[in-house]
Amino acid sequence: MPNSSRSILPRLFAGVLALTPMLAMSAQAQPAEKTAAAPERRDGARDFDFEIGTWNTRLKRLVHPLSGSDEWAEYTGTTVVSKVWNGRANLVELVADGPAGHFEGASLRLYNPESRQWSLNFANARSGTLSLPTIGEFKDGRGVFFNQDSLNGRAILVRFLIIPIDARTIRFEQAYSDDIGKTWETNWIAIDTKVD
Repeated sequence: MPNSSRSILPRLFAGVLALTPMLAMSAQAQPAEKTAAAPERRDGARDFDFEIGTWNTRLKRLVHPLSGSDEWAEYTGTTVVSKVWNGRANLVELVADGPAGHFEGASLRLYNPESRQWSLNFANARSGTLSLPTIGEFKDGRGVFFNQDSLNGRAILVRFLIIPIDARTIRFEQAYSDDIGKTWETNWIAIDTKVD
């Protein structure tokens, strides 16, 4: 038995050596497996072009969010959206009045070409300071934006939605969550209608 295995090993080794170049050529002839590339993010720099102009606004806000209260304050007014930086940013100016009083707000929306996302930076004229930006993008024609903030000293999540209803109507919704996004309470709803 030892003698026969010694005579087979050299022949087996020679056969493997003879096959090696053919196996290498076969491997080169096979197309390389393509790795799945991450889908390229679309350029959203023009996402707000549809909103440039003047709008009649009806809005309501929850007076005491995340408190169990169902008291809403309602307003009507005007929103003007102007292009900045040739559309890669825009300025929203909102003036509204209602039984709860006079309201003025502004939002500077900035497009980040690297992340291909927008930051929405809101200021209420009463405080004169910018809130933390909500950041996000449009997908399938709907804008979804998030941030983390605090309310009465408690950490919360904020979600802001921009939902075009048709060419002349847009719905805006803001909601808070104090349970890490498991549940959301809507606290701001605005319906804008285009002014001719």
